[in-house]
Amino acid sequence: MTAATLPGLADLAAERRAHVQKRLETDVIAWLTTVRPSGQPDSVPVWYLWADAHILVYSRPNTPKLRNLATNPRATVALDDTRAGFDVVRVEGEARHVPTHPALDALPDYVAKYADLMRRIGYGSPGDFAEDFSEAIVVTPTRLRA
Repeated sequence: MTAATLPGLADLAAERRAHVQKRLETDVIAWLTTVRPSGQPDSVPVWYLWADAHILVYSRPNTPKLRNLATNPRATVALDDTRAGFDVVRVEGEARHVPTHPALDALPDYVAKYADLMRRIGYGSPGDFAEDFSEAIVVTPTRLRA
């Protein structure tokens, strides 16, 4: 993704822009915040892939985040820095459930990023993990806060 395709990235100084880009590409965990029908924010840790100007998340079926997105597509993806809070990256956007999206085990970049973690938590293969986490969520960024 180029600076022009993520709203707000081009406004950052070159060093900060490169740092944010690297974090989006390499951080392992993000926090996805969706909005419950009551208006209450709901944040959950997720694995994600930054690709093609979007953030891609996979979910188990019938989760609160999917139900939330069915009624309100607003979402925030946050990369935190728990050491001091000075390196938080937040991407606001519109999220949608995409049932027809390719399965995660068909995406080499996703598999490369998470295959070791999948095995560590007891999945025999990316295909096994994809059976449980079968629902794709695609976040289209509208604003960057970094």
